[in-house]
Amino acid sequence: MKALLCTHYGTPEELQLADLPDPVPQAGEIVVRVKAAALNFFDTLIIQGKYQTKPAFPFSPSAEFAGVVESVGPGVSDFKAGDRVLGFTGYGAARELIAVPAQALTPIPDELDFDRAAGLCVTYGTTLYALKNRAHLKPGETLAVLGASGGVGLAAIEIGKLMGARVIACASSPEKLDFARKHGADEGIDYATENLKDGLRRVTGGTGADVIYDPVGGAYAEAALRGIAWEGRYLVIGFAAGDIPKVPFNLYLLKSANVLGVFWGAWTERDPDGHRANTAQLLKWAAEGHLSSHVHAVYPLSEAAAALRAIAERKVMGKVILRP
Repeated sequence: MKALLCTHYGTPEELQLADLPDPVPQAGEIVVRVKAAALNFFDTLIIQGKYQTKPAFPFSPSAEFAGVVESVGPGVSDFKAGDRVLGFTGYGAARELIAVPAQALTPIPDELDFDRAAGLCVTYGTTLYALKNRAHLKPGETLAVLGASGGVGLAAIEIGKLMGARVIACASSPEKLDFARKHGADEGIDYATENLKDGLRRVTGGTGADVIYDPVGGAYAEAALRGIAWEGRYLVIGFAAGDIPKVPFNLYLLKSANVLGVFWGAWTERDPDGHRANTAQLLKWAAEGHLSSHVHAVYPLSEAAAALRAIAERKVMGKVILRP
């Protein structure tokens, strides 16, 4: 089989496309023929050694995938060859065949294509956990989404609307805000031309946002926090801007605000039942057409470097998919 391999920390161009033996499922495992593997921002970090997960070399990037069951190992009864499935593994999916524990897989409804299914797990899973389990977002509340046109940003807009929130998209260009509005955002703030704090106060009539969803970090974090509502909740999703912000604690005090970390990957291991319930909800919404799981572009494995560069340079609106 073909596999995209990271043999040492480096740039996307240093990844290698290699031939490996086909995997054989062990007890409790399933081998899946990967039809689509999704890339996320953290894939640009994991190949540089800048992510909290540091797999042993060589490893494949891509944490989520969709495909067809090729074979099952001893002790597996819930799946059979030919079943359509999606999976989350943390890394390792950028290859033609992957062996995973049976519990890492979820059946895909027939209405959902492989490309869209592959991009559901991480971005939408993170977002539903953040808004439902961490922030307890309520109907009628105001949700501000930073990085609104990216994968997790788009997920936050769509899930926020499904949960009944008024959604404010915050992004760095009119084109990105237009994309966000097409996917349900009620308001838009271009933080390349307007101070984010001022923008949040402007569109909320001075009260601020009840929940702030921040996958960007950097210089935008403090400005966003200054635009939070009384007893607001600030969701720390990630740091796409590259810098981990150092925010003065008095800002939380002055608004009686809560800062909430969102480590979805660890939560899936600590609460597998909650993870399965959230995944089932996401698949139902997607099959019913309520979630776009928008695919920005599809690349073959041989062009993975270009795909990762597009993500790193923040040129992507939605998800990037690799097709082995």
